Amino acid sequence: MSKKIIIKIVYLFTILLMTGCQKDDFTFGSIDSPANLQVTAEVVGKTATDPNGDGSGTVKFTAKADHAISYKYVYSDGTSDNAPNGTLTKRFTKTGVNTYTVTVIASGRGGVTSTTTTNVTVKSDFSDDEAVQFLTDGTSKKWYWSASEAGHLGVGQNDGDATKNYYGNYYTAAPFEKAASPTSSCLYENVLTFSLEGDQLKFQLDNGGATFFNAAFEGVAGGSSGSDACLAYDTSGKKSVSLSPSESVVMQNPNHATQTRGTMMNFSDGGFMGYYIGQSSYEILSITANRMVVRAVMGGNSSLAWYHIFTTKKPTQNPPADYTNLVWSDEFNTDGAPDPAKWGYDLGNGGFGNNEKQNYTNSATNVIVQGGSLKITSKKEASGGSDYSSARLKSEGKFAFTYGKVEVRAKLPTGGGTWPAIWMLGANYATNAWPACGEIDIMEHVGNQQDLIHGTLHYPGHSGGEANTGSKTIANVSTQFHIYKTIWSPESVKIYVDDELIHSVPNDATLPFNKDFFLILNVAMGGNFGGVIDPTFTQSSMEIDYVKVYQ
Repeated sequence: MSKKIIIKIVYLFTILLMTGCQKDDFTFGSIDSPANLQVTAEVVGKTATDPNGDGSGTVKFTAKADHAISYKYVYSDGTSDNAPNGTLTKRFTKTGVNTYTVTVIASGRGGVTSTTTTNVTVKSDFSDDEAVQFLTDGTSKKWYWSASEAGHLGVGQNDGDATKNYYGNYYTAAPFEKAASPTSSCLYENVLTFSLEGDQLKFQLDNGGATFFNAAFEGVAGGSSGSDACLAYDTSGKKSVSLSPSESVVMQNPNHATQTRGTMMNFSDGGFMGYYIGQSSYEILSITANRMVVRAVMGGNSSLAWYHIFTTKKPTQNPPADYTNLVWSDEFNTDGAPDPAKWGYDLGNGGFGNNEKQNYTNSATNVIVQGGSLKITSKKEASGGSDYSSARLKSEGKFAFTYGKVEVRAKLPTGGGTWPAIWMLGANYATNAWPACGEIDIMEHVGNQQDLIHGTLHYPGHSGGEANTGSKTIANVSTQFHIYKTIWSPESVKIYVDDELIHSVPNDATLPFNKDFFLILNVAMGGNFGGVIDPTFTQSSMEIDYVKVYQ
């Protein structure tokens, strides 16, 4: 090999090596451990006569280190604060003169760290022993949302307007408002436990497995609906709670002494009081042995303040207007065709506005009373005008009513594409076309989403895909009988499965739910809601033990 070739190879290798080194330097930078970590602690109000400060418990920390890009302060009680630029003001709230060990962690590129500790002695004159006693009864106490109280959840402005910045002037929840939908009802499952362990106040939130998230923070739990929602979230583990004097805008109000207690509760490790708003500090506005009102500035939006009311006795929702006088029923005790005095049929095909695939008949192969149950059977047909046959019964022209309780005990069919329904339609639909006539779907189920039960209302502005709907997973709907129920009153339409609320809609004079409706029972196939039909489907039945109407 010639010298020229050797020189060229060495030259090219050198160029490549330099290029690689330059790329590495550009991408990662120099990975150096933080060095010369220095921490200073300034006790606020420290003088020759008051060497431990002015009693506020406040210390201003400053950390500096070569090659550091962020800092973290860790305290002896296990709590911590991040301080990207190294400066931090910390209020220590334990009453009296106390010495705290503070560990400072300086982080450099690539995650390398350096650590040092410092001791600080500071005096805190702040205490609220009465609040601690109210919170814990000296040992441990459970608190619940005061759901029966108007304004138990509210939001208002957080600014210098002393006439409005201390209450929820933008919105307040009505009693049990959040119980109306599965997307919010988890809020009322919260159990907030405050306990006193030695001289340390502790807090634990039992959320029942799901937390009610403000829409701005749903991403914390993987949500993406754009609305407030109940999302699975782990809140296990005790949090430490420190108390400090409030410095909120309310404290600047001329009448602040009547508007706030002035005590802040600061929860460690991201603790929060049931409704997730990205905040871990709450101002106690008022507290007694059995009622507490708190205020919290919303995380990420300092123009808003949220208000929560708690009580030590879990409220029970007053039962909705109930109806106990049985006015109409069919218990399907006589074998054969359904009672013609109570039921008629919709016959034929054509999709029924939903692109459904079945042909409705009154044949005994599709609808029969047998063994104490009504059986509506959807079948795959070998020949004929439609690929599938089924049945749709209705009480139109035989029984209609306004307001009452409907109970239907039923077991549902299985199979992809099945779409059983128990529902009611406004009796004036012929002259007041759907959706103006109104529709109440007590139960809908699709075999492609096994065990998910839907309760839905259709009316102008809320029909088809925009219907007012709620849903919940109910186990074993196709192997066991369940009671599907609606309680329909001038005040609301509430839909239940086995007494578990699935959906609720307030009723008023502007809605079509204040006149006669009749009952419908059917099993559809496919269509806009039923979806793709399993090609192996042959037949399946909805079995109904009874239908009862009370007024």
